[in-house]
Amino acid sequence: MNEQDSIRRRYILKGPCHLYAYNYPSRKIYGKDRRFNFVWFHKYHWIEYSVEKDAAYCFYCYLFGKESGKFITDGWHNWNIGTISLDKHESSTLHKFAQEKYSLFVKKGTKIDTVIEKVSEKDRVDYKARLTYSLRCLRFLLHQGLACRGHDETEESNNRGNFLELLNWLAGNNEEVHKVVLKNAPGNCILTSPRIQKQIIRCCSEETTRYILEELGDDYYAILADECSDISHKEQLAVCLRYVDKRGSVCERFLGVVHVPGTTSLELKTAIQSLLTSHHLSLSSCRGQGYDGASNMKGEVKGLKTLIMKESPSAYYVHCFAHQLQLVLVAIAKGDVGASTFFLKFHAC
Repeated sequence: MNEQDSIRRRYILKGPCHLYAYNYPSRKIYGKDRRFNFVWFHKYHWIEYSVEKDAAYCFYCYLFGKESGKFITDGWHNWNIGTISLDKHESSTLHKFAQEKYSLFVKKGTKIDTVIEKVSEKDRVDYKARLTYSLRCLRFLLHQGLACRGHDETEESNNRGNFLELLNWLAGNNEEVHKVVLKNAPGNCILTSPRIQKQIIRCCSEETTRYILEELGDDYYAILADECSDISHKEQLAVCLRYVDKRGSVCERFLGVVHVPGTTSLELKTAIQSLLTSHHLSLSSCRGQGYDGASNMKGEVKGLKTLIMKESPSAYYVHCFAHQLQLVLVAIAKGDVGASTFFLKFHAC
């Protein structure tokens, strides 16, 4: 670390390479001659130019960046889009992180690791508040079954997705929230990135599953399962539990989705048993099965229900009522023009 810091100090003493009196070579980009513009040095102090590679680099990111990229290792030379690409890099979280580490490094007698670890009480309170507001927004979206992400989440977008728009609305209606989130949050701790959203959602999922298992306890349960392929044509098996809670009410709770390599009864049985085992549930406590009417599900010889009944003879199979209703509706629609027209119009809406 000391040797690396020593090299960094030498680079910092020299500063970024700014060449003003230099004849920059031109490149043909989309049929037009383009070249580096030295005017960029005035607006973007962090940019430096390499004569050998005819490319630009970010001085901060090169010294303190966490990841490689065109401004660090490959070199940037998209002269045709100029300030658009430079503005985008300057506003990125990675660049702000590297710039913050650079500022801490150049302070006399300051060690980066020590400064980063030394967090004030106010920073802790703000971080907890910021995390709480992100959590509340995501819990609301999860409870309503709404998507979190948007197609275009840039600041110029009119709709940045449900999560960011909801958090922005909350900040606009509460001054306390506005003080610590989004633009008023530190560049490296905004807590709105897709990875942060997934981590929070995963925590909510684990807490929900834990509550379901506590509600079930050691009682008997039934399995409801169905499989289908997702958009990438991978087979996914959804598993639900059906049981009676402490108040005597029948509950159907979603347990999880597991990827299955195929749709044979043995593969499905292995996937279900693996999921149940991961939640400390035993097939011996299973007292019912509910699937569709496919042969791999209800087959008398090698069907899924038969394989499970070999381990739990009391796990009787009942044809899924939802699939029964679907079959009834399909049969009615085929035999009645009015019903068929109704469902077609309903689907179109």
